[in-house]
Amino acid sequence: MNASSFAPLAVVLPFLGAALAFVLIRHQRSQRIVSVTVLTLTLVLECFLLAAVWETGAQAVNLGGWLPPFGITMVVDQFSALMLVVSTAISLAVLIYAAGQGMTDGDEDGPISIFHPTYLILVAGVSNAFLAGDLFNLYVGFEILLTASYVLMTLGGTTPRIRAGVTYVVVSVISSVLFLTAIGMIYAATGTVNMADLAIKLGELDPGTQLMLHLMLLVAFGIKAAVFPLSFWLPDSYPTAPAPVTAVFAGLLTKVGVYAMVRTETLLFPGDRINTLLMVVAGLTMLVGILGALAQTDIKRMLSFTLVSHIGYMVFGLAVASIVGIGAAVFYVVHHITVQTSLFLVTGLIERRGGTANMDRLGGLARLSPLLAVLYFIPAINLAGIPPFSGFLGKLGLMQAGVELGTPLAYVLVAASVLTSLLTLLVMARVWNRAFWRTPEDAVHPDPILLATTTDGSTVRDSGNVSGHSSGRFGGRSTVNLLPKSMVYPTVGLVALGVSLTILAGPLFSLSDRAAQDLLDRTPYIEAVLGEGSAP
Repeated sequence: MNASSFAPLAVVLPFLGAALAFVLIRHQRSQRIVSVTVLTLTLVLECFLLAAVWETGAQAVNLGGWLPPFGITMVVDQFSALMLVVSTAISLAVLIYAAGQGMTDGDEDGPISIFHPTYLILVAGVSNAFLAGDLFNLYVGFEILLTASYVLMTLGGTTPRIRAGVTYVVVSVISSVLFLTAIGMIYAATGTVNMADLAIKLGELDPGTQLMLHLMLLVAFGIKAAVFPLSFWLPDSYPTAPAPVTAVFAGLLTKVGVYAMVRTETLLFPGDRINTLLMVVAGLTMLVGILGALAQTDIKRMLSFTLVSHIGYMVFGLAVASIVGIGAAVFYVVHHITVQTSLFLVTGLIERRGGTANMDRLGGLARLSPLLAVLYFIPAINLAGIPPFSGFLGKLGLMQAGVELGTPLAYVLVAASVLTSLLTLLVMARVWNRAFWRTPEDAVHPDPILLATTTDGSTVRDSGNVSGHSSGRFGGRSTVNLLPKSMVYPTVGLVALGVSLTILAGPLFSLSDRAAQDLLDRTPYIEAVLGEGSAP
C-alpha cells in the first residue's frame, strides 16, 4: 500500500469532524476540541503525504477500484501535497484564533454554533480541490468550499455582510456555471474529464477548439483567483466578514483558483500560446490592485486590494512558463498564503485593541501595545519584499525568470513587479505611520477608546457601548479591549511561520523547483494515473 492510499483521508477527516461538530452543536467547548483535533490529525497526515511524494514522486489512488479514466482519481504530487500542508496549517491557526475571539460563544446576532461544522466543510472542499485528478471532481471541490464560504461570510446576518454575500454568491455562481459549461464541452470533445487522459487527448483536437476550451477554463479560474479585470468583487466582499473568516478566505480561496490555473495551464494546455495574454493580465493585476490599496483608509479593504495585487506575481511566474518562473510562483504562493493571513489576523487584533480598523480613527498603537506593533511590522515588510524575508526571495526569483526570458514584455513585467513592491511598502508604511506611530490626538477622527486613559497611562474602555467599536464576536459588541492570549498565540505562530520561510528558503525553493519541473514535464503526473509508458 503506497502513501497515496491515505490521501482521501485529507477530505474524509474534515467531513467526519464537521458531522461530529454538528451533533455537538449545543456543546461549544466540545465543538472546539473536535475541530482542533481533526485539523491537527489532518495536518499530520498531509505532512506524511508530502514526505512520501518528496521521495517517490507523484502518486494516484483510484476510489472504489474504478480504473482511470472512468473512476474518481486523487493525485498527490509535490505541488498538491505542499498546498495541502500549508492550507491546513493556516486553517488550524485561524480556527484557534476564531475560538479565542469568541465566535462560538453564542451570539444573539447570528447562528454562531454552526461555525465549526461549516469551517471544517470549507477545509474539506479546499483539500478535495488540491487532490482532484479530474475536472469534475475539481468542480465538486470548488462547490463544497464555496457553499461553506457563503455561510461563513454572512454569519451574524448584518446588512453589510448580507449585501456583500449576495455579490459574492452571484459572482461565484457565474464562475461555476462557466466552469461546468467548459467541463461539458471538454467531455463532448474528448469523452473524458480525467486530467491525465485529457493531457493526451486535448492535443489531438483542432487548435481553434483547444483555444476556446482553454480560454473558458482560464476565465472561470480567473474569477475565482481574482485576477484583473475579474477581481472587482473581492474588495467589496471580503472586508465585511469577521477577521478570521476574511483571513482564511484571503489566504486560501483565491489560491485554490491559482492552483487550478497552474495545474490546467501546465498539464492540459502546455506551450506558450496565451503566455502573452497572461503577462498582460499579471502586470495589470499587480498595478491596478496596489493603486486601489493606496486609496483606502480601512485596513481590511486595503489588504483586500493588496491581495488582488499580489495574485499578479503568481500569474507572472505562470506566464513565464519556465522551471525558474513556476518554481518561484509556487514559492510565492506559500509565502503569500502565510503572510496575507497573518496580516488579516493582526487587523482583527487592531480592531479589538483600537476599536476600529479605520486608519483615520487610529493612533498610538505602538505605545499601547508594542507586541501588536511587532506582529504587524514583520509580515508588513515581508509582504513588501524587504530583504532578507521570503517576500523578497520570491519576487527575486520571479524577476530572475523574467530576465532570463528576455522579451520586451518580460522586462516590462519585471519593472511592474518592482513598482508594485515599492507601492506595497508605501501602503504598509501608511498604516504604520497612522495607526501605530502617531499619537491618538493627531488622528482625524480619533476613536474614543484611544483617548481614554487611566492615571498610569494604560488604556481602558468605557463600560457602556461605544459607537463604532468592533467586538470579539460575530456582530456583537465587547467592553473588553485587551488582547486574549488565545488570539495572540496563533497570530504569533503565523508570523513566526512567515519568518521561518526565510530560514527554510533553501529546502522550500528546492521543493518548489522540483514541483515546477514535474508540472512542466507532465510525465510523472500522467504515468502516476495511467501507468508507465502512457505519457506522450
